[in-house]
Amino acid sequence: MTPPATQTGTAAPSIAGGSPRAGGAASAKADTASPSGTGGSRERSGQGLLHVYTSLTLSTVAARMLGITYPLLALFLTGSPVEVGWVGFALTLPTLLFYIPAGVLVDRVAPRPLMLVTEAGRALAAFSVALAVIFEVAGMPYILLTAFVEGTLWVVYSLAEMALIRSLAPQNDLTEMLAMSETGSHIAVMTARPVGGLLFGMIPGIPFLPFLANSLMFAVSFRSMAALTGKEGDRAWRLPGRSEMADTARAMFGSSSRGEIVDGIRELRRHPFLCMAMALTATTNLMVNALIVVFISGSSAFEPVTVGLVLAAGGIGGVLGSSLAPGLRRSPRLARVRSGKLMLFAQMWISVLALSVAAFGPHLAFVGVATLLTGCAGALSNVTIRAYEINEVGEGKLARVVSVHRLAVHGAVCLAAPLGGFLASVNGVTAAPMSLFSTMAVLALLFSLGWLLRYTWKKLTRHPEDA
Repeated sequence: MTPPATQTGTAAPSIAGGSPRAGGAASAKADTASPSGTGGSRERSGQGLLHVYTSLTLSTVAARMLGITYPLLALFLTGSPVEVGWVGFALTLPTLLFYIPAGVLVDRVAPRPLMLVTEAGRALAAFSVALAVIFEVAGMPYILLTAFVEGTLWVVYSLAEMALIRSLAPQNDLTEMLAMSETGSHIAVMTARPVGGLLFGMIPGIPFLPFLANSLMFAVSFRSMAALTGKEGDRAWRLPGRSEMADTARAMFGSSSRGEIVDGIRELRRHPFLCMAMALTATTNLMVNALIVVFISGSSAFEPVTVGLVLAAGGIGGVLGSSLAPGLRRSPRLARVRSGKLMLFAQMWISVLALSVAAFGPHLAFVGVATLLTGCAGALSNVTIRAYEINEVGEGKLARVVSVHRLAVHGAVCLAAPLGGFLASVNGVTAAPMSLFSTMAVLALLFSLGWLLRYTWKKLTRHPEDA
């Protein structure tokens, strides 16, 4: 439900979701400040990475847990599938609104202070929801507001963590770190969802425990990040001056930001593979995340921990897929557009298969198998997309291209929540998966037919000397 929780087939905007060079200007600055030049710096780097990974792990688990507990709370308060969809929409809307402005902010402001501010804000937001539930004053307007705040702070944190890791890690370790982080992210999905469901149903009638637990995890994440030490001259620790903050605000919301978006779109158009990846992953994300909302909307008959366990299958699939990521990432064949297209089409048709399984009925096993399949396919396609971005997009434009690409994909995730709630309300929980499967199958056929016709036309019109 949250962006990191249900994302498939594209790089999530976390440390696992960015390419090592996706920091643009921030990456260039970080390289000059990398503390890997001396033995003492390397020791500090290792200690720093331990603090960062502690913060990252706790923050990721908490975010995944909120991805299931916010919708469950909406269902508990209202019993309406539509309200479940709107809560999911509030969690994911910030990725649509603030992704590019947050990227500009992270490029210009030290990442560590940003991460401290976001973790403090997320801890307070989760704690306030726990209090509202305890004193029985939690209403949908406040739930929607705090979900929106959580989503906004997550966007900033997820981008800042990538910049911070790059400033701490030696260049030759980045690939393995990203692969390990992606695996850890999927492990968090496996653990956080069932734990969140368990805590939600532990005290019947007063489901405040998961929000209290999230508040504590965000607080410990803040403490771990605060323990990170470094030189004041390093970019990761340097606070911006007043003039720098003014320049940043103008860049985030002024004409220069719009210019960066346009430039990123132009660069995207130069890469047909990335355009195809954006279309295919946005489509699969829309359908798969809508299926999850439909499932949660009809989960009132199940124990919350059972709901979490079913959705944790997506994390198992992600671990299976990401475990293959390092080998696939090192394969030179992944740099070829044709093999990349095959991987994207495989992900698309696996999603069709997953939705067909879910369409058999609301049985828990069917939904679990569906999320398992989509999690595995999504993790594998992440490798393909990132490999192409690293190898084919110019260094100076990589961040803008990645931002525009992910903005489109996360927009689909944002729309999936109200779509799933609407389908569950109109068609019913049993019939809604069949609607999603039918739509996905038709779109997959159209995508495949269009690619086949284009490939055939190129073969027929190819000159003999080009063969």
